[in-house]
Amino acid sequence: MNNSILIGGSSAGQVYLNPHYANRHGLVAGATGTGKTVTLQCLAEGFSDLGVPVFLADIKGDISGISQSGTSHPKIDERVKLIRIEGYQQRGYPVAFWDVFGKKGTPVRSTLSEMGPQLISRLLDLNETQESVITLVFEFADNEGMLLVDLKDLRTTLEYLGDNSKELGTGFGVSKSSVNAILRRLLMLEREGGDQFFGEPAMQLQDLMRTGPDGRGIVNILAADTLIMNPRVYSTFLLWILSELFENLPELGDPEKPVLVFFFDEAHLLFRDAPKALLEKIEQVVRLIRSKGVGIYFISQSPSDIPDSVLAQLGNRVQHALRAYTPSEQKAVRVAAQSFRVNPALDTVTAIAELGVGEALVSVLQDGGIPSVVERVWVRPPCSRIGEATAAERQAVMNSDPNQQRYATPVDPHSAHEVLLERTAARQQQAQQAELAERAAKHESKPVSRSRSRESAGEAFLKSVARAAGSSLGRKLFRGILGSLLK
Repeated sequence: MNNSILIGGSSAGQVYLNPHYANRHGLVAGATGTGKTVTLQCLAEGFSDLGVPVFLADIKGDISGISQSGTSHPKIDERVKLIRIEGYQQRGYPVAFWDVFGKKGTPVRSTLSEMGPQLISRLLDLNETQESVITLVFEFADNEGMLLVDLKDLRTTLEYLGDNSKELGTGFGVSKSSVNAILRRLLMLEREGGDQFFGEPAMQLQDLMRTGPDGRGIVNILAADTLIMNPRVYSTFLLWILSELFENLPELGDPEKPVLVFFFDEAHLLFRDAPKALLEKIEQVVRLIRSKGVGIYFISQSPSDIPDSVLAQLGNRVQHALRAYTPSEQKAVRVAAQSFRVNPALDTVTAIAELGVGEALVSVLQDGGIPSVVERVWVRPPCSRIGEATAAERQAVMNSDPNQQRYATPVDPHSAHEVLLERTAARQQQAQQAELAERAAKHESKPVSRSRSRESAGEAFLKSVARAAGSSLGRKLFRGILGSLLK
């Protein structure tokens, strides 16, 4: 099939993924060591060949070899012959390496304003009361048209609201205890290296949606071997990218092929411990983002790792072997088998336990968006190298990436931290001047009482300035479904 993505083959023929339905999302599942990574690599190659950019997280470092040509091997030759692949040619693919920590790829950053209060609260693992404080902080900054770029901005704004809650009036009152609790969380995040991915220049979506000189889609690989050590940071960061795509890409309906395919490895981390309100919004994003031309493919050990409301939206499925030694594992096998359209010629439950490495059960969407009956197939070998790229090969790719020049050097812009420090200093100076003027008018004939019921001119000035903080520095900022900044 031309312009389709070959997944694999069997005695019944080859199995292809139709790119017209690739934005209907998908699932790649299976136990550790059964071949999920190679399947992911093959799908990424197929989308790239069609000119579709790809984004994926490299959890173990073993997907970076996609940037290099594969080498001949008897097992690869055997699989090519078994599946009857015509014109199989080993070659590398156009790749852009990204890394939150800037070591194994171009630094990738976000600003706090772009991520929004809900995702920041998830990142910091805040309770409901603390999340409401973060929401007030963002509302205050958004009303001011004031950007929160890095953790320094968030800390200063938190302290500003805590110190001036009475003067700011109803709506912006926050308790010092809640502020201090959040500040402690911020300190913990900084110690874990989380401060490195908040700043400018922030990653722009168009830099994930490029094609190479030969028309193939760029495979964007996020180095996640260190990031995954903090699962909450990892899952929140990827969820932010999804929310950016959802909020800022135009409606396309069902295009002939996706504009971007997003692979979410270790997908169970996205849903683990997520509050119900956030799960509902994730489900909504997954349901609606397909009309933006974005396909999401979840990679996990078992379909049971994915909530039913999300699993029901995953039309293209590749199931590798599952081992069933305990009652709960046996239940997971039955759940996986029941998620496929029945093939009368195949005992799906038995097959899932018997699959060899590189073998899978596959069902894809056909014409009209109808799932095909499940087939047992051998997954095709990738054209690129299976395994890691060397440090020198990775560096050569990075040296040729124009994003390196754009993002390599961090920038500290004039944002909330600087604005509020200047505002506080100006208030203090003007309050002192007002106090001096008041004393001069009275010729200092009477000492100023500490217990007087009426406030001094200086105090009145402080409160009026604080309440006038709504005089925006820029236009008011607006947010979308997951709190992501609308641009």
